[in-house]
Amino acid sequence: MNKKSFRIEKFSRVTALILLDVVCCVAAFAFATWFLHMAVEGGYGLLFMAKDDPNGTLYHYFTNVQVAVFTLLYIAAFFVFRLYSSVWSVSGLNEGIMAIAGVGVGTVACLLFNFLLSFLPFTHDMGFRNSGRTGIILAGIFIGILVFITRFGYRIVRKGIASLTETPTRNKKPTLIVGAGYFGAYVHSQLSNGQSAPDCVTVGFIDDNKSKVGMRIDGVKILGTTEDIPAVVKQKKVKEIIIAIPTLTSQRRAEIVTVCRETGCHVRLVAPLSEIGEKPTMKDLNEINITDMLFRPEVNLDVQSVESFIEHKTILVTGGGGSIGSEICRQAAVFYPSKIIIFDIYENNAYELYCELKQRRPWLNVIIRVGSVRDKTRLDDVMDEFHPDIVLHTAAHKHVPLMEDSPAEAVKNNVIGTLNVLQSADEHGVKRFVMLSTDKAVNPTNVMGATKRITELIVQQFAKNSIMRCMTVRFGNVLGSHGSVIPLFERQIKEGGPVLVTDKEITRYFMTIPEAAQLVLQAGALGESGAIYVLDMGEPVKIYELAEKVIRFHGYEPNVDMPIKITGLRPGEKMYEELLTSDEQNAMEKTVHGRIFKAFPEPIDPEVFNDQLNELCELARMNSSAVVDCIHEILPNFKNGNDNDKEEKTA
Repeated sequence: MNKKSFRIEKFSRVTALILLDVVCCVAAFAFATWFLHMAVEGGYGLLFMAKDDPNGTLYHYFTNVQVAVFTLLYIAAFFVFRLYSSVWSVSGLNEGIMAIAGVGVGTVACLLFNFLLSFLPFTHDMGFRNSGRTGIILAGIFIGILVFITRFGYRIVRKGIASLTETPTRNKKPTLIVGAGYFGAYVHSQLSNGQSAPDCVTVGFIDDNKSKVGMRIDGVKILGTTEDIPAVVKQKKVKEIIIAIPTLTSQRRAEIVTVCRETGCHVRLVAPLSEIGEKPTMKDLNEINITDMLFRPEVNLDVQSVESFIEHKTILVTGGGGSIGSEICRQAAVFYPSKIIIFDIYENNAYELYCELKQRRPWLNVIIRVGSVRDKTRLDDVMDEFHPDIVLHTAAHKHVPLMEDSPAEAVKNNVIGTLNVLQSADEHGVKRFVMLSTDKAVNPTNVMGATKRITELIVQQFAKNSIMRCMTVRFGNVLGSHGSVIPLFERQIKEGGPVLVTDKEITRYFMTIPEAAQLVLQAGALGESGAIYVLDMGEPVKIYELAEKVIRFHGYEPNVDMPIKITGLRPGEKMYEELLTSDEQNAMEKTVHGRIFKAFPEPIDPEVFNDQLNELCELARMNSSAVVDCIHEILPNFKNGNDNDKEEKTA
């Protein structure tokens, strides 16, 4: 529909409502006159005669001119309270309150006008008469009733017609809505209108507020609390469950999702409040995934410190199109940055993120610059163009087995890339630099972890010699990131198995992508130069047990319907990961955040380190096989599979 057609349709709708209200006002005043007249004839004359009609008759209680003026006053009041701009087909409590207010103000305006007639004697010749308060108030009551009938009665009729014409409910999936708040009611209204999931029908609500149990929303009963879900599903033969509570903590969400999944129903879940707009819509309902069932106490941002860190700042995110980089951009966008620059070599991911951010937050200034952290000239160009206040460095090669086979590439991207970003940021007046590291950097046993440990040392050196605040964030495996274990397991299950696990006892620390992004932003806000920030990630998880959970999530029984195969540790892989070295643990301190700790790397000889670093970078540029030996020189505690081979040959 073009703009002209839209304006015509809107004008026609408003005109129709005004004409309807004119009829209602005239009818209300006529009915008030009749009612008062009948009341007098019925023996109530003393009540009205002395106060309202000194002439002894109520047949002409209101003149035509008065009715016209009073009607105009009501129409004006209705405009003020937006009764002509509301969509009454989906109206609710707010529109009802506005209608009451409009009628009330219109009645007061009529009373005031009637009062002023006493001071204007010439108005009698114009057809006006002081009519008394009773008739005006009575007419106002009738107008209020008629306004509600014309606005809300139509919905009742429409619903009745729809119930006669819609597909019988026996052909629809019985649906249970968890959450009897605003969004639960909204989901039910959408299902009832057939605007979303027309094959579903609401059979009940669930809410943990026990005072709501037994009450109804649009005629549908609140059947119990979340403890009652299995019994309600069995009783009502529920096929679909919609969890409609966007304010759930990750722990509570996981508990409810687990209960719902165990019923065998199809389950959908509204996104967390931090990921949706001002008001949730049906587009914010997602299929649940395994990460919704894994939980520990949620890590929350210190909102005020992060807001002061981000607000009105220009932020450059290297690797901004990646799984963690993109989430950092999403979370930073909430705090009104001046600009977000997505710097990434892969343009597809960056462009998808750009479109998502612009759709959710049209006011946000999002910019993409394609380039590699290996290219210092390109970095300098981008820094010259935007002069960022903050650089969040997430770009890196992270796959352990691949980097074992390509150590020079790991050095080029992780070490030289980080060095380039740091140098360019320092030269262009960046105020804060935050780098992402990994628990694999602690006592590294693989090339990837070793290169990240070297980058931590580089950041430490810059922190000592630059006015730019430089810090590192270190965390474990990130659930749902590209190449992480859960997507790998799910792909193996989809292909029919087996699910491959390297060792039955192998353990890892896990965190969610939002937690990883939060930790980066929080570390930047804490901002102690040279610090390594580490999240308290709880107890490590056995990968074998995680595989069993993923298999059950997809409806199979481990080692019955879906086999698990032990393959043995891969080159450079540890049985367990550590978040801190022994020296770092001794010097570890709690931050004001509580669940975030800080440590400082052990001191090194800067001259020796710089010489070794220059040699490593030169060897990597030459693609020399001596790269790994040079890493050993920089990190004496680096132990990888090649060391075992050398020991066997020596023996």
